[in-house]
Amino acid sequence: MTITFRSETFRDDFTFRNSLANIRRFPFPFDRDEYMYSVNMEPHVRGRKDTIFENLIDVDEHYVAEMQDRAMVLKEDPLRCQALPHMMTAQWDVLELLMEHQAQDYPEHFTLTKDGDRWRWINRPMGIDDTFTFGDPSTLPYPPMEYITRQAQGDFCIVDQRDNNLWMDAGMVTTQADWSLDFDIGMNFMEWHGPVPLAHQIGVFDRALKFLLNLQQGKPTRRLNWTMTVNPRLDTSPENYHKWGPDRLTVTPENVGQKMHLRVELQSLWRLPRSNAILFVIRCYLISLDELVTVPKWARRLPRVLQSLPPEIIDYKGLTRNRPIMIDWLAKYDDGAPTSAGIFPD
Repeated sequence: MTITFRSETFRDDFTFRNSLANIRRFPFPFDRDEYMYSVNMEPHVRGRKDTIFENLIDVDEHYVAEMQDRAMVLKEDPLRCQALPHMMTAQWDVLELLMEHQAQDYPEHFTLTKDGDRWRWINRPMGIDDTFTFGDPSTLPYPPMEYITRQAQGDFCIVDQRDNNLWMDAGMVTTQADWSLDFDIGMNFMEWHGPVPLAHQIGVFDRALKFLLNLQQGKPTRRLNWTMTVNPRLDTSPENYHKWGPDRLTVTPENVGQKMHLRVELQSLWRLPRSNAILFVIRCYLISLDELVTVPKWARRLPRVLQSLPPEIIDYKGLTRNRPIMIDWLAKYDDGAPTSAGIFPD
């Protein structure tokens, strides 16, 4: 499938928009009218056509613009990409996984050719045609994880498994929702999830860790996570809070539909073959409320979900100030009719 890539920005003039087709494939995360905290993991298998689940590594119309934004973030702050020395084998695992999936599912845009350890990688949207030796980082312009994640949408963390725990020992993180790779690198699973409210008390992370320690190669798993963002800004890192934090004060009843964006992460986890590490892919999708309400089911359901949020979640997701504005604005789209089960449009 040939994709028409959009020319757009995620900062300054914020020209990011979703096409009508891309709105329909947005991963709306709420399968019922009230919020419920859960592990919500499921096998990461191919799903229905024309959704983000059609392929296991999704490439969409925002690909080129997102890669341009990543390059800008890395130029300003190279610490958004880090890897501890023992993670080199895992870096090659990640390069292989991403190249193979992109080439298999989007052959019009990507080609991978292997001749033993001599590989050729063609990325047409970005104008890249490189030949390198698999396993020899000196034959690439960047270390292997940085090389391929400069060409793949989403954030990427590689977690090492040892001492019956998972350790965040490498990552490329430029589109995160207010957390820092530079702060979390070297932490274990419970430590980097420390700030999340409620989930620890109800045992969510104990069950998630136990599940992930037994993750098998060839059987990736996934979940959806969400928050809200003012303006379609990909980089909402703690390092740049001074840039995006004040945006929260700019939302009014008149501009809330344009400014507030539902920010959904498709989080997939893959056991890597050589290193036995786990690749944690955090793919971010954005949709403005103006775009979201073009789908009647989502327009009815979102205000009901926002009304049902527990106080701890409202505070943790930074919604305290703007939640009432969103609920009031969305109320005119809720006619009280029942909504169908599941996340997809009717």
